Amino acid sequence: MSTLLSRFLRYVQIDTQSDPHSPTQPSTQKQMDLGKVLAQELQELGLDDAHLDEHGYVYATLPATPGQEEAPVICFCSHMDTSPDASGKGVKPLVHKNYRGQDLVLPDDENVVIRMAEHHGLENCLGHTIITASGTTLLGADNKSGVAAIMTAVETLVNEPDRPHGKLRILFTPDEEIGRGVNAVDMEKLGADFGYTIDGEEFGSLQDETFSADGASVIIRGVSAHPGMAKGHLENGIKIAADIIAALPKDRLSPETTEGKQGFLHPVEMEAKAESARIDFIVRDFDNTLLAQHRQVLEDIVAEVAKTYPNSTIEVKFTEQYRNMKQVLDDHPHVMELAATAIRNVGITPKPDSIRGGTDGSRLSFMGLPCPNIFAGEHAFHSKYEWASLEEMEAAAKVMVEIARLATER
Repeated sequence: MSTLLSRFLRYVQIDTQSDPHSPTQPSTQKQMDLGKVLAQELQELGLDDAHLDEHGYVYATLPATPGQEEAPVICFCSHMDTSPDASGKGVKPLVHKNYRGQDLVLPDDENVVIRMAEHHGLENCLGHTIITASGTTLLGADNKSGVAAIMTAVETLVNEPDRPHGKLRILFTPDEEIGRGVNAVDMEKLGADFGYTIDGEEFGSLQDETFSADGASVIIRGVSAHPGMAKGHLENGIKIAADIIAALPKDRLSPETTEGKQGFLHPVEMEAKAESARIDFIVRDFDNTLLAQHRQVLEDIVAEVAKTYPNSTIEVKFTEQYRNMKQVLDDHPHVMELAATAIRNVGITPKPDSIRGGTDGSRLSFMGLPCPNIFAGEHAFHSKYEWASLEEMEAAAKVMVEIARLATER
């Protein structure tokens, strides 16, 4: 536990925030800083082929124990980047030992208070060691909890050679938070039969379903004119964008009004001036047919608003981001069954669940690597309220060790 904690504290202090506006791979060079650390640590553990490639991926192999060379090759994967939604620079992790249910007031901003009543999962962490940031940044537990858990699982298997396992492939990815996490993965080099992302929240969660996801950009070209002589000429891009936002459904189809299997149409960024504007959306649903309907809602809104601005042009561009991995995983039930058995074997009740989001496993599954998602002890993602449980991270490491053992029996 102390080794896992020290790892995690080191990792979260390395700024790895990704940048959706950058055209490079990885999107930020600072993600390579953590990649170098991880590759070095894996080599020190005896994984001689561990390396960081030019695209920001860390690959490594733990060879099979003697006699287990024919066991399936399993990949364990976590992402190194943190969300652009909150700063990841200058993270000061705080360790709260023996949590007893008290409010956690973060000292660098006393308005940031983590309360059990507001954070599902804390009620199950009494007595745990809880890690938070200090109030001005996110923590980075998403997904450095998973990274630390994988590193601990690898160290356990290296130090206990009597535990049987097949070949394991380790993959740490950049840019997951901006939807590019597997853009340049070398699947042939990875060479795994199936895998697991370690990137889940609720303790015991085992997830085989994600949203299907598209991005959308509404590009507005208005008509600019001097405001003193604008009558009959000016068609203000800012007002056009505002009309589109105002026309979005108020009581449905948004993150703040949906839950469970309900999808949404969500504006995430806008740039606007009188002459032109751009609104970026994410479109989400578990069902591809409903996803297409949500896209149509946006197109209909744009078409209606455009009638008011006959001399302007409004264009909608959609981009496929990822699809519901359940479409693939339903054809590989043994992958879920193996993980569920491993979770039970370490004394945890598995909680099959759907992710109102995505993981690298979404796209990896469609790229030929069936890849469900396992809990990692990370909570309250993408915010200054983010926290992690050391005991839950340790449990995730134990689950991976047990998955590796069970696979040799099958």
